[in-house]
Amino acid sequence: MESRRKRVLKALQAAVEGKVTVRNEEFFLRDRHGNLEFTLLAEGMRKLGLLWLLVRNGTLLNGSVLFWDEPETNLNPRVFGVVIDILLQLQRMGVQVLVATHDYAILKELELLMRTDDHVRFCTLYRDEADGELACEAARFPFELDHSPIAEAFTSLYDRAVEHSLGRGDPR
Repeated sequence: MESRRKRVLKALQAAVEGKVTVRNEEFFLRDRHGNLEFTLLAEGMRKLGLLWLLVRNGTLLNGSVLFWDEPETNLNPRVFGVVIDILLQLQRMGVQVLVATHDYAILKELELLMRTDDHVRFCTLYRDEADGELACEAARFPFELDHSPIAEAFTSLYDRAVEHSLGRGDPR
């Protein structure tokens, strides 16, 4: 368990390109340029720094829960894979991770990085056409969901890009 925790900390430290420190109850990111106050960091970097701190101080342990609404917000897409790998590692350490997203890349990273022994479920909420009631659908993989606005939007975008490249799309 401790070796997994160290791997998570190392991956987060690499993602933020520094180390989170605390001085007089103020948070800093120490990197090759010195100490930067958390308030001066980009929002995405602050989120990763806080995640590092939660892992480091033992808040995220076996049996704990992490809720993260749209982890991709304010993050450079280059670190999406790192973030998803970290979330999967936390899940393997016994942390229950609940993520809400509207991002195709996040779902695809999860699909590509998860292992068969990972405990991952993808859910979507939608209105039932028959009675208008709120319904929930779950699947093992994100693109097995029948009611996925993310998949629908991506498919539409892809279809329009193909039409455009063939010269049949809207000339805008």
